[in-house]
Amino acid sequence: MPIYEFASEEIRPLSRATFSQLQLQERRDLQRLIRANISVISPDTLIIAEEFGDWDESRRRIDLLGIDRDANLVVIELKRTEDGGHMDLQAIRYAAMVSSMTFNEATEVFGSYLAQNESAERDAQTELLDFLGWVEPDEDAFAQDVRIVLASAEFAREVTTAVLWLIEREIDIRCVRLQPYEHDGRVFVDVQQIIPLPEMADYQVRVTAKKRKEREARSDTRGRTNYDLVLGGQKRVGLPKRHAIYQSFRYLVEQGITPEKVAEQCGPQANRALVSVDGEVNAEDFESLVKDVLIGEGRNFDPKRYFCDDDFLVHYGGRTYAFLNQWGGSNWKQAMVNLSEAFPDQEIEFAPSE
Repeated sequence: MPIYEFASEEIRPLSRATFSQLQLQERRDLQRLIRANISVISPDTLIIAEEFGDWDESRRRIDLLGIDRDANLVVIELKRTEDGGHMDLQAIRYAAMVSSMTFNEATEVFGSYLAQNESAERDAQTELLDFLGWVEPDEDAFAQDVRIVLASAEFAREVTTAVLWLIEREIDIRCVRLQPYEHDGRVFVDVQQIIPLPEMADYQVRVTAKKRKEREARSDTRGRTNYDLVLGGQKRVGLPKRHAIYQSFRYLVEQGITPEKVAEQCGPQANRALVSVDGEVNAEDFESLVKDVLIGEGRNFDPKRYFCDDDFLVHYGGRTYAFLNQWGGSNWKQAMVNLSEAFPDQEIEFAPSE
């Protein structure tokens, strides 16, 4: 559908054009402008690299590599062509190649990107942490997923068919159409996300989140070491690690120890083991209130990283608390040992399930 100009006496369609007709180059023009205005095609994204190709035995390069507020990597591929070329296949390869990137590696990549763009005085790690709303690096929560954004003047049917198939299989990929127009020597671009349609995006997120939770629930019962836990002489068997430490936290609070005092013993995770709000509230109100508090502090809140369901929230001293549910192996073990040693009278013991 064309774009119209409402003039004083008539409605005139703008002249549809192509990037090649307008002599706009893919890298020199399109990529440069998108890089500096990434929110146009990928909101809440921080670009950490351009023309990234830091992998063995490959000369392929990602147009733009970013990270979103949920600490997911974002592979962004740009084309000025009228069919999108084979950008879907390229992007999948790139996503697989960067999927194992760590926070420290991302920091190095971002530092190089800043230096290349004459911003070497900016500290890459500080900017990454600020963008994510983190106090310190968290390798276990970093790059849990890779998102793909394809931006092109148009997409061939084979590309859109492949993208829809990937979405059905829970790959976070989207197509953004960039349709240029020319009028009186000025260039206008109609930017529209065409897959998935914006009005379906929230539904797709809910479906994907539901399937992810189902996978996590299944994986909690197989392929991981479960633990038997003894609290005050009572044994609980076959607990996943995150549930074992949550049960320990809840037990100690029930014994009259403040949540803050328990959290202080959680080692490297201590400063983010808890989030809390005033009042005894339910899960829905809790998430809303916590987001308001943290946004006021310039931070983000991801409810997936905490035990936020009604059955898991802990009420103490007129406040409502949620406990962290993402623990790396070494951090988890150190926290459990610390709790056991800090509160010897509470008889906390743990061992791998037989």
